[in-house]
Amino acid sequence: MAKEEKKPAAGKAANGKTQQTAAELPAEEKKEAARNYHIAKRPDGKWQVKFAGGEKAIKLFSTQAEAIEYAKKLAKNQEGSISIHKKDGKLRKQKY
Repeated sequence: MAKEEKKPAAGKAANGKTQQTAAELPAEEKKEAARNYHIAKRPDGKWQVKFAGGEKAIKLFSTQAEAIEYAKKLAKNQEGSISIHKKDGKLRKQKY
């Protein structure tokens, strides 16, 4: 007999926290979350481009300049914006 997979209840993550789907977010939040990219330095020294609020990096770079160039292209294609962080994590420039 096959084991039955245990699935979280609808709207709940495996950790028990309630998740909001994109459809449940207010229209303004959906737009902003989907179009804002962050450039930040990782502990390993690489620069990453991530969605605002995202967990995983979209792409990694050796320099901040390369990351900015890439994020500008993404933001332009998606009618979005980028937020650039300094090495210490503080915002350097927002809504680029």
